[in-house]
Amino acid sequence: MSQKHTGYVAIIGRPNVGKSTLLNHFLGEKLSITSRKPQTTRHRILGIKTIEPDVQIIYVDTPGIHQQMPYKLNQYMNKVALASLKDVDVVVFVVEGTYFNEGDEWVLRQLKKTKVPVILVVNKIDMLANKEILLPHLQKLSGQYAFAQIVPISARTGFQLDRLEQTIISYLPPCEEFYFAATDRTDRSDRFLASEVVREKLMRNLGQELPYATSVGIESFERTPELLTISAVIWVERESQKPIVIGKQGARLKMIGTQARIALERLFKTKVMLKLWVKVLANWADSARALQSLGYSDQDENL
Repeated sequence: MSQKHTGYVAIIGRPNVGKSTLLNHFLGEKLSITSRKPQTTRHRILGIKTIEPDVQIIYVDTPGIHQQMPYKLNQYMNKVALASLKDVDVVVFVVEGTYFNEGDEWVLRQLKKTKVPVILVVNKIDMLANKEILLPHLQKLSGQYAFAQIVPISARTGFQLDRLEQTIISYLPPCEEFYFAATDRTDRSDRFLASEVVREKLMRNLGQELPYATSVGIESFERTPELLTISAVIWVERESQKPIVIGKQGARLKMIGTQARIALERLFKTKVMLKLWVKVLANWADSARALQSLGYSDQDENL
């Protein structure tokens, strides 16, 4: 019988470099929400991939690490991302194309404190107008740290993801048994996944600033053989933000609800009735107590 291998693989990087897109491609299904806006991911999310009979990879998707932390929500997300470096077996450090700015350098300084293999992943190379500058850039990056491997990819198109995953597998430790059942896909509840789907549609339909003042809570989640009924609250920080989310004659909220319902039906493979409300929880993003009440909990800080 061949030797089994399994381990935790943290996907780390500054905001908006494509970490969640990478995870979703690895899993072959949408688990982490995505948008063009940075800091879309707020929680640690496990994506479990079992390659029968010998390999199980537990990917740890994390919030983007950033230096500026004006609110307790930002501090929370940084704490979650950095805590994910504890007790993992491999780190995948994702950067964007030929950019390597102060944010990337700050992340790398944190990674230098780890003792596990760090694979540098240069994402979005399909977006490079001049491919000739890639090789010199990779050579420059190789001098920044003793990376286990450097792999250029495109998470959007899937370019070289097979090579990257085989590289990850080569660093997984041997084991006698897998940590999770072969059918498991994540450690998160269906209620959590539902709230994330609604929040994704918010992120995609609102302007540049307001998405960071919103959060989503699931009030009720009821299944019958024919129907899944979900009631969700969209929380904002100020009364003046409610009409922005709702839109003229409720048009924006209706659009968000329709898009979310379609995505939820695809996720849960059943007909969904989704009810949305918009409520105010003053300054929730800068209140530790409010954050805890909205589900930003210690679960995210421990593997």
